[in-house]
This record gives sequence, C-alpha cells and structure tokens, in this order.
Amino acid sequence: MALLMKAKEAADRVYMEIMTEVSELGMQGIQPYLATIIVEGDPASAYYAEAKRRIAERLGVSFHLHAFKADVEEAEIIALIRRLNEDASIHGIMVELPLPQHISARRVEREIRPSKDIDGVTPQNKLATLTGEDGLYPATPQACIHLLKHYGFSLEGKNVTLVGRGQTVGLPLFHLLQREQATVTVCHSRTPDIASHLSHADIAFLAVGRPNRMTSAMVHDRLIVVDAGINETEDGRIAGDGAADLDAYVAAVSPVPGGVGTLTTAVLFQNLMKAIRIQQGEEEQI
Repeated sequence: MALLMKAKEAADRVYMEIMTEVSELGMQGIQPYLATIIVEGDPASAYYAEAKRRIAERLGVSFHLHAFKADVEEAEIIALIRRLNEDASIHGIMVELPLPQHISARRVEREIRPSKDIDGVTPQNKLATLTGEDGLYPATPQACIHLLKHYGFSLEGKNVTLVGRGQTVGLPLFHLLQREQATVTVCHSRTPDIASHLSHADIAFLAVGRPNRMTSAMVHDRLIVVDAGINETEDGRIAGDGAADLDAYVAAVSPVPGGVGTLTTAVLFQNLMKAIRIQQGEEEQI
C-alpha cells in the first residue's frame, strides 16, 4: 500500500505559525481581517466559505462573508471590492467561485488590490508567480509543493509529470515547479498518451478537475502522486482526479479529501499574513 500523504499535520503546523503571527500583530495594534465574497447558488462554495470562517475564529482572524443573491449585478460586486480595497482595516479579499454566468470572474478578480489578493488571482500576482518576484501566489499550487516537502520528498532534479494546464492550478504550479529545479512535462487534453509520460516520472501532479483521469494502468510502483483535483461524483462524494485504487499501485499518494485541499486553506491564511507584511511595506513608502 502507498504512503498516504494526509495534510492535517502539515496544516496544523502552518496554523500554529499563523497564530504566533496573529499574536505578534496584535501587540502592534493590528487585527488581521479577511473579507470573502460569495454569490448564492453553489453549495460547495458555501461550505468552503463557512470552513474559512471557522478556521479564522480559531486563528483569531476577523472574518466577514459578503453574500449576494444569485441575480446580483456585476457592478455591485465590483463596487464592494473597491470599497474593501480602500478600507485599511481589511487585509485580504477573496471571491468564492464559481460565479453565475452573467458575471465575469476575470473582471471581478482584476478589481482586487494585488496586495490584498490572498488567492493570487490578479494579473500582477499571476505575473509574480511566473517570474518569482515578490507577490501573493495562488494557494493550491503552493499547497501541492508544501505537502510534498512535508513528507520529505524533494523536487530538485526530479522528473515531474503535471497533468493539467488550467489557469487556477496547473499553469501557476508549472512555474513554481520550475523554480524548484524539477524537470517538468505538462500533459493536457491534447496529449495522446499520458501514460507514456508517467512511465518515466518520479512525481506526478494531477490538476484536471475530472475524476479517474489517472487510472492504475497508467502508473508504476515508484511514482509519487499529488492529487489537486476536487470533483463531486454522481453519488455526492468528493473525489480527486486519480482513481480510488491508486494507493495499491504507487509509492505515495495524497488523498481526496484530506490532502491538498486541506492544506490549501492553511496556505490562504498564510498568504493573509504575507499580505499584511506587503501592505505595511506600502504604507512605509507613502
């Protein structure tokens, strides 16, 4: 059986570090504050937003959920983001996806001030992720690498196969892996034989958003698999991009749920702490 790379221990370590930072900020008169925006209609988004609220309370972080009805106009959300941008007491802003079809997530996310963009979705932070310059990088790609390192696996010099090239996880993860000195092959919907690339991989990352995208027939017993997929199955279960029986055929695999997603939430709050430091630097420059 494979090593199951569960994320609870790694996440708890991050939370302990954050609580220390929150205490230190309190002594400076700073109360970390996260504002989350949600449009009603997606149960999964509501669940994740509530989970963030519970964690914020545990960490001593102020949290406010701005909830809109499904028929809200895009301009109303943008107006709120602009107000939050100008409110110095708000340190982090994030928008829960998906949004209704009549609202452009790209236009909405572009309105977030980069120094408050804790999920790394603005053009400026996407560019920073690519170049390695200081910024707020997307949480899920960071969580993928953090989880791997927590279990003692190095990326330097390793052959890595990344399955998925989406804007949210795959593309930014590619750039982060490059900076870890990995040799990266990117597979996607036009790749005719993903199994052939996996055959010589030491480590594989799954970021497709489709269940069973990696089957036991595609892997080998030395492979380490980090599964960043979150999919709802027909029977209402949460599953990753890898088949449920992968743990019998690989050396190590992250479970879904309980893997990358668990650590992603911790990284979001870690980004909030970094956002405060960036904002303090901006104030010093004024």
